[in-house]
Amino acid sequence: MAETDRVRLDKWLWAARFFKTRAQARAAIEGGKVQHQGERCKPGKEPRIGDLYQIRQGFDTRTVVVRALSAQRQGAPQAQLLYEETSESIAAREKAAAGRRALGAGLVISEHRPTKKQRRQIHRFRDEQHAPHED
Repeated sequence: MAETDRVRLDKWLWAARFFKTRAQARAAIEGGKVQHQGERCKPGKEPRIGDLYQIRQGFDTRTVVVRALSAQRQGAPQAQLLYEETSESIAAREKAAAGRRALGAGLVISEHRPTKKQRRQIHRFRDEQHAPHED
């Protein structure tokens, strides 16, 4: 692993495999999805060993501690040596993922669009649900 004492934040995030390209890493930093001590960063910021970063990707936010610096992208096992995710971050991500799975369990996703007959049945059902009930 090529150890360097100075590397740009966007290059480090790319080397640590948080983003597939440096352009994506730069866009995430400029979009405020990467924070250092609760504040937005610039792509040219130089991370130091021991720095704490919050990286938001999709639904998840990871809190990582910089363990090593590298400007070269290598395999995933070497990339994971560049940082360490905090235990609180891991627990929060797992809890959020479990919640999303629980919400999605009741959803039925169809392979195709409904037919004309099925659409009519859906509309009829909705109309019955919203019609005022007379007793």
